[in-house]
Amino acid sequence: MDDPFDSYPEEIKEALINNDPAAAAAKIHKYLEKQDNIPLNIAITGESGSGKSSFVNAIRGIDHDDEKAAPTGCVETTMEVTPYPHPNYPKVTFWDLPGIGTTNFPADQYLNHVKFERFDFFIIISADRFRENDVKLAQEIHKMKKKFYFVRSKIDHNIQDEKRSKKNFNKETTLTRIRDDYIQGRCLLIIATISVLRV
Repeated sequence: MDDPFDSYPEEIKEALINNDPAAAAAKIHKYLEKQDNIPLNIAITGESGSGKSSFVNAIRGIDHDDEKAAPTGCVETTMEVTPYPHPNYPKVTFWDLPGIGTTNFPADQYLNHVKFERFDFFIIISADRFRENDVKLAQEIHKMKKKFYFVRSKIDHNIQDEKRSKKNFNKETTLTRIRDDYIQGRCLLIIATISVLRV
């Protein structure tokens, strides 16, 4: 059976083992304060036009017109890896990465160009559906033993398109279809990642 204290620093383990709750509480408090001061660098990645910069603005609660906003546009806009600190959590920085798979940032050079390994955590933004580059990014992140989330963007556009093209449009049915497709795609991604890692 695993020791429940294995993940604790030695000084906390010692205080807990010695049944010294006051010392343990003080050491835990100090440990948590130290954890609050550790910087967290979160990379926002995905294909060009997927809504990465819009996501950076939204998660920071900043309007697109704000002077501190990440620039957005209908053409390739993010040309350099750009940091955006969170307004309420100064140790958290969101890094807006250029889009993978464009002529400016080809997929085979992308990881080196953006220095992918320097980030602690990743959010892969995907518009419309999973694409090959989304899978490649996830596989590379997995190889680095780092964590990532997929975020599906532009669902409002998909809802509008469905509403225009379907006589019997139902918003909830459309959202369920998108959600199921996304879950299926994520499951396929996990299977693909496991298969690649076993080879």
